[in-house]
Amino acid sequence: MRKKPIQKLIKVGILFTNYGPYHIARVKAARDIGQDLAIEVVGIELARYSSQYPWKVNLNSLNFELTTVCSGYKYEGISLHHLIFNIFKLLNKINPDILALSGYSEIGMITAFIWAKIYAKKTILFSESKEDDASRVFYKELIKKFIISFYDAAIVGGNPHRRYLEKLGMGSNAIFLGYDVIQNNDFTPAIIRQLSTPIQNPYFLTINRFIPKKNLIFLITAYAKYLKTIDVSLAWDLVICGDGELRSQIEQKIDELNLQNHVHLTGFLQQEQMLPYFAHAKCFIHASVQEQWGLVVNEAMAAGLPVIASKRCGCYEDLIIEGANGFGFDPENSQELTGLMLKVSSADFDLQKMGIAALEHIQKFSPEYFAQGLIKAVDYALTHSIK
Repeated sequence: MRKKPIQKLIKVGILFTNYGPYHIARVKAARDIGQDLAIEVVGIELARYSSQYPWKVNLNSLNFELTTVCSGYKYEGISLHHLIFNIFKLLNKINPDILALSGYSEIGMITAFIWAKIYAKKTILFSESKEDDASRVFYKELIKKFIISFYDAAIVGGNPHRRYLEKLGMGSNAIFLGYDVIQNNDFTPAIIRQLSTPIQNPYFLTINRFIPKKNLIFLITAYAKYLKTIDVSLAWDLVICGDGELRSQIEQKIDELNLQNHVHLTGFLQQEQMLPYFAHAKCFIHASVQEQWGLVVNEAMAAGLPVIASKRCGCYEDLIIEGANGFGFDPENSQELTGLMLKVSSADFDLQKMGIAALEHIQKFSPEYFAQGLIKAVDYALTHSIK
C-alpha cells in the first residue's frame, strides 16, 4: 500500500462485460480503499445481461457509480456499430484518467482501449490468461505482445498468469496480483450451514457451465468407477449444478451408466440458490481441462470445503496446497480422480481439518486483495511511462 495519498483526484473506470457478484465485490472494495487515496472508482459494463453469464444481482446497495454502455440490451444482441458508438459516447462523458479493462481480445475491450490511447489515458489490464490455456500460434503471440506493450500495468489472478504476461513482454514490476477473488463472507460456513440441506445423502459437489472444457463427462465416468469400487451404502452422491449446451449428453451419460439415483442435476442457480449446496457438501470437485482460474474453487474454499481440482485450472498453483486443503489431478486420468474420491470419502479421512485449512487459505484472496492490487497498479501507471 502507498504511504502518501495521491493529491489530485484520479478517476478510474473499471470495465467488465456485465457486472455479476464477483465484479461488484471487487469494485466495492476498491472504492472503499480508493476514497482515502483520492481515487474515484467508476464501474462500467457493456450490458446489464448476457447469455453466457445470466447473473441477477441487487444494484441498490452499491457504493460506487455503475453505468451501462448499452442499457436495455442483452450483450449478445448488441450490434457492433451500436456498441462502438456508445462506448466512445459514454467514455467521453465519464472521462476517466485510467481505464482498467478485462482482457485485450473482445471487441468492446479493444474499442475502450483505442479510446484510451486516442485521449492519452493510462490503461490497466485485468488478465487471467496462462500459457497452457490453448495452443499458442506464433503470429498471434506477436500481436498480443504488440497490444500489451501499450498497457501501463496489469492485475492478474496468480503466478501462472504473471509468468505468461512476462513472456508477452510486460515488466514484472508492472504486474500485480489479486484479480481472481470473491466476497468470501457470503459463504461463511457457520452461517450457510444453518440452511436446510438440499440432498439427504453425503455428496461431492461441482458447479459448471455445461460446455466441453468443463470435462463433465469425464467426471461422471470417474464417479461411476468410484461407485463400482466402494460399498454403495457408504458412497457419496454427486451433485452437478449448472446448465448449458451439453445437458442432453450429460443426461444420456448418466442414464447409460445407470447413475440416476446417485447423480443430481440442479440446473443453473443464482449465487444465493447455491449456498445450501455449498453448505452441506463434503468435498468440491473441479475437473476442467482448460480453466483460466475457476472462481467456484474460491467459493468452495470460502464455504470450508476440501477441493479436488484439475491441475490445469489457473487457480491450482495459488489456491491448492497438496494434502493440506485439497488435491490436484490430471484431468485426463479418470483413475486418479476416482482414487481421490475414494480417499476423501473414506471413514478415516479428516475432512474437517482439510476444510479448515481451505477456509484459512482463501482469506488472503479477498476483495481487499484485489483493491490493494488495483491501487498499486494505479500508482505504477501514474509514475511510470511506457518506453
